[in-house]
Amino acid sequence: MNVVVTGLGTTSPLGGDVASTWEAALAGRSGVRTLENDWAEQYGVPVTFAGQLVVPPSEVLSRPETKRMDPSAQMAIVAAREAWADAGTPEVDPERLGSVVSSGIGGVWTMLTAWDTVKERGASRVLPLTVPMLMPNSPTAYVSLEFKARAGSHSPVSACASGAEAIGMGFEMIQSGRADVVICGGTEAAIHPLPLSAFAAMQALSKRNDDPAGASRPYDVSRDGFVMGEGAGVLVLESEEHAKARGARVYASVLGLGMTADAHHIAAPEPNGAGQTRAMELALERAGLTTADVAHVNAHATSTPVGDMIEARGIRSLLGSHADQVLLSATKSMTGHLLGGAGALESVFTIKALETRTVPPTINVTEPDPELEVDLVRDTPRALPEGQIAAINNSFGFGGHNVALVFGV
Repeated sequence: MNVVVTGLGTTSPLGGDVASTWEAALAGRSGVRTLENDWAEQYGVPVTFAGQLVVPPSEVLSRPETKRMDPSAQMAIVAAREAWADAGTPEVDPERLGSVVSSGIGGVWTMLTAWDTVKERGASRVLPLTVPMLMPNSPTAYVSLEFKARAGSHSPVSACASGAEAIGMGFEMIQSGRADVVICGGTEAAIHPLPLSAFAAMQALSKRNDDPAGASRPYDVSRDGFVMGEGAGVLVLESEEHAKARGARVYASVLGLGMTADAHHIAAPEPNGAGQTRAMELALERAGLTTADVAHVNAHATSTPVGDMIEARGIRSLLGSHADQVLLSATKSMTGHLLGGAGALESVFTIKALETRTVPPTINVTEPDPELEVDLVRDTPRALPEGQIAAINNSFGFGGHNVALVFGV
């Protein structure tokens, strides 16, 4: 069964919706900036910048909504409402509508605020909705409630691959006949002193406090770690039959999904990138495509010294002699790393690239790593060829999770 994308939604460090986010991405603008708080002074947090939302959910949602939802769920609802409206508010039997919205960390703000309340004011002052707010499945539950999605509501948690895996699960729900329409994607709201401190302790974060906008620099020889980001990306997927029956506008098709596990280390990728490459191979096999059909790859590329080149070598190995004809983008250079929301936002970018035949740039790459043997789109957008083409979106996560999605037009 063919699966198509009929709606897109996001709230991100680049914009409060898809149009503004995409415009900023094509312009090569950074959404990373110095945080306006005293965490560094108060707690000694060594990293003072991140990719924060341009439009806070409180400016979009009602006060009662923000009070009963963790920020991760708030962001998911904002993006889901945009995606649903963009899809034309489909009329669908609730029993045939599903939701799959993931978060890599879940309601970290809710959990840690509640713990502060216990310590400072006592257990009796904890909010009654604390557990529903902190649950990692809270975002997909709220999406299910909002749109009456009864075919299933799921939240696969696989670290930074969570958003892509959610889209893959939505794809499979439709292909298996469980649903006609699925609202799917990822969200993350973890710009909090604890996650920042913990990632910094792992030596995973860039510490370019004096140059926030230039800190995320995938494939550059001076890259020194990723930049935290926040936000959500949501897609509306439909069976092609259902979309045609209602005359829906179609952005692209979801053609293939590949998922593997490294089984190597709790945080580090397998050094040879075998699992990552295999995920891409499986996605193309499932799509019935060859590497000659691929015109674009949106890379996971977080700006870490080791991880970037493992993926780049895997892409080069996969594409072989066709690699010189494939345009590579690393959009985390502009948004930072949305963790569980990354694969979903980057799926939006990949789909928009196919729709507009324009690949967004990678910024901050002043001296590319000499080992990079793929055509990296730097600083300004590049055009994709006409005709039938496909693109791969890669997402990898701590724990060895590897997800590759193939979209096509």
